[in-house]
Amino acid sequence: MTGTDDGTKAGTRGPARASGPRVPAPWVRTRLRAAPAAALALALLVALTAALAAAFPRAVDRYEDAGLRRTLDDASPRRTTVQFFAPRPDLELSLGEGENALREAALRKGYDAVLAAVDKPLVADRAQSSYGVRTSDPTDASDSFLARPSGLPPRVALVAQNALGAHSRPASGRLPRATDPVTATTSEVEAAVTTETARTLHIKVGSVIHVPGLERAPLAVRITGIVAPREPDGAYWMSTPLIREPSLIQLPSDGGTYWIGALLLAPDAGPVLLGTPGKPERYWQVAPDTSGPTAHDVSGLASAVAALESGPGLARIRERVDPLTDATTDLDEVLSSFTELRSGITPLVAVAAFGAGTVAAVVILMASGLAAERRRGELALVRARGGSLPGVLGRLLAETAVVAVPAGALGLGAALLAVPHARLSSAVAAALAVTVLACVALPVRAAFAHRAVRVHGGREDIASVRPSRRRTVAELTVLVLATAAVAALRRGGTDDAGSSGGSGDQLVALAPVLVGVIAALVLVRLYPFPLRRLAGPAGRLRGVVAPLSLARAGRTSASTALPLLALLTALTTAAFGGSVLAGVHTARDHAALLATGADGRIEATHALHTALPGRIRDIRGVREAVPVSVAYRAQARRGSGTAGETAALVGVEPGPYGQLSRELDLGGFPARTLRPTGPGGGSSGSGSGSGSGRGRGRGKAVVPAIASPSLADRFGTAPFSVQLEDDSKVTVRIAAVRDVTPAVTDLDFLVVDREALTRRAARPTALLLTGGHLDGAALRRAAGGGVDVRLRAEVRTAYVHSPLQSGAERIYTAAVAAGAGYAVLALLLALVRAAPERSALLARLRTMGLTWAQGRRLLVLESLPQALLAAVGGALTGWAAIRLLAPGLDLTAIAVAGRPAPGGTARLRTDALSLLVPSLAVLVVATGVALAQAWWTGRRGSVRELRAGDGR
Repeated sequence: MTGTDDGTKAGTRGPARASGPRVPAPWVRTRLRAAPAAALALALLVALTAALAAAFPRAVDRYEDAGLRRTLDDASPRRTTVQFFAPRPDLELSLGEGENALREAALRKGYDAVLAAVDKPLVADRAQSSYGVRTSDPTDASDSFLARPSGLPPRVALVAQNALGAHSRPASGRLPRATDPVTATTSEVEAAVTTETARTLHIKVGSVIHVPGLERAPLAVRITGIVAPREPDGAYWMSTPLIREPSLIQLPSDGGTYWIGALLLAPDAGPVLLGTPGKPERYWQVAPDTSGPTAHDVSGLASAVAALESGPGLARIRERVDPLTDATTDLDEVLSSFTELRSGITPLVAVAAFGAGTVAAVVILMASGLAAERRRGELALVRARGGSLPGVLGRLLAETAVVAVPAGALGLGAALLAVPHARLSSAVAAALAVTVLACVALPVRAAFAHRAVRVHGGREDIASVRPSRRRTVAELTVLVLATAAVAALRRGGTDDAGSSGGSGDQLVALAPVLVGVIAALVLVRLYPFPLRRLAGPAGRLRGVVAPLSLARAGRTSASTALPLLALLTALTTAAFGGSVLAGVHTARDHAALLATGADGRIEATHALHTALPGRIRDIRGVREAVPVSVAYRAQARRGSGTAGETAALVGVEPGPYGQLSRELDLGGFPARTLRPTGPGGGSSGSGSGSGSGRGRGRGKAVVPAIASPSLADRFGTAPFSVQLEDDSKVTVRIAAVRDVTPAVTDLDFLVVDREALTRRAARPTALLLTGGHLDGAALRRAAGGGVDVRLRAEVRTAYVHSPLQSGAERIYTAAVAAGAGYAVLALLLALVRAAPERSALLARLRTMGLTWAQGRRLLVLESLPQALLAAVGGALTGWAAIRLLAPGLDLTAIAVAGRPAPGGTARLRTDALSLLVPSLAVLVVATGVALAQAWWTGRRGSVRELRAGDGR
């Protein structure tokens, strides 16, 4: 037989061919048209992942920025304002030169020099910044009409501050003026006072206040107006609070009190202060703009503040203004408190971020693996027909990039719209990383699979493939990294890691992920062997479903490593994150409980009204109200010549108080602990006190007491005397020791029976309330004035104060939820990859007589070992990660945000729900998918699944 060059038989006529060169079809367009559903799925995956990755750093920036603004706003302007001050001009200057230095023009020049020395990112709020001259030592004002609480004359400071009219409005009268040039010898000046100062000191428009003079007659200050601040809480008024409202000062010697107020002179009346003994000083107050700084500017802000306090900024000011200029501010401490809080929260958020990011990356790799598996025969054929490996990889990269790059850009745009007003660079970097991973995953996977030209692939049964040396080295490397991370966290904790920064932080944050990785690698190697051991005994059972399912589960493809890694990482992160959130909530609840002593607390510095407990019990929601008397400054001593130990003496009713302590788990005790056991109702000893005794308080007796550990260590079990604040005494003997008690927080305490106290000392000063839903408003109305009402729920809410806390919790929850979603997606991808082969198997078995019910059981039993492995392994891995990392994790920062909270450090503890719920969800999803696949296969029919030429 002869033929032509193109392979057709000689003498036969083929179809007419078009003349001219053939134009090959474009690869990318052909591939996208051939599999549009796969391209759309990849685009959706990349867009969603890029959006989440880009939104994460922007969300972190937003809540950190909000936390910084809250920190700056909560700090008073007196703390955040940078204050510069210089003493009166050099005495070597002439009087005229000294006066000119205190005029507004000279002060304005110094103000401009101060503002010029402020370096970015610190920006001055010019609207609230101020300057002027004032007397640093207020002087007595002996005018009889001024308020004198205890007969002492008030003291006044003279202040000439700029822009008084712009920051106040006249309530009566007018603003002060300086029509003639004011000098040190001027006999009378005009001034204004604020409404609060006028009301407190009894000042009216037209009042004349006389201030002592220095080598001259007293200075007369005529009040021409009373002004109301436009922004009372602004830095203009609050940088020096005295100019807004007077202050009541108590003398430490005799307890006498007197007022200190400020008289606001005209801005150009500063020279008159040279004629007073008030030690005049010039000042310039720079209020920072708290709306502009962001969290990533904190280090720059701290450097700028340090430069103004004692660095080059202050040196420039001294050079241009006065060599004796000094500066003071608490802004550096405010920034330090924010940094400390953020450093305690950031490592915890990073754990969730790395966990969710790892699972998302695994899902992208699995998607690329599914595409590579689907196109294995195609790529092998291309390589067998002479396609070069770089050429094939380039085309795969191009067709993936055409889908992934627009999808990544779309996800980035969605993140920018969803989370505005944050840094762009980190979001772009995150979206770019996702896009690059999606682009290169398929080519890299194909490069490893098709680097050698072959037509038939080898068997990928796990048990029959001996792990390569590269795989062993890689697994050992990951093991070393995980061990180093866990050791670093247990040794130093997240606080030390957060302060050190750098790669150590990332290694610590990756520790739960690495623990999951190690577990996945170990389980993938080991789990087929017990399944195959079980296949033998299962073969002796009736039916073919059990042995066939075990045999197939034991011959699972090596690609199981990725979905198992995703599931274990997600379950570990979910368990870890759920335990963190549960630990935070538990720490807040416990701190609030210790702060209140019960569900609610009503307390006064005096004895409560005798009818108050009954009124409180009648309020809806109150289950019980336990009265207690607390003497916070009782003195415990052994012998009359020894020094006393300050302790809180708590008088209680043993029955109700003991039951309350047991219910709240705050040092519970049986009522008999506080009952005297000696003859006659008490042990031998002495007790005395003023006032009439009652019950067992009469006569001489040693009263049993429950003590805190430190008092028990000092006094032991021997009797000792306790003197109360009303000079009554009681002799006690420590009968039991408890770490805490509901009535007292963070103090040494002694709990005794109220019957042992005098009638006056036993009167209740506090009520401890229990109930599910206490009405704070109703309790406050019933308690009346002069009584403090605290609810446990309100105290707990107060602990969530900074946006850093609430934002971190939301981010943590979102990251854990995203990781769980990606884990489910990984499980679905794994089942989708095996779906064609399983469908073909069911079709073949159907031709051999397998029923649909047996087919469903087969698919469920085949998928259960892997799902059960992931569920049990995830729960155990999460538990192990929590146990390993808990000693180094401090949840106090995210729980109470640096606020005073009793209870010590909040540590991470295992949360059972966080361990079990995600694991059970994996089993449910795996079973549901298997059932759905069996149902769908039944609808398609066996003939379609057994088409000729199908390679499944």
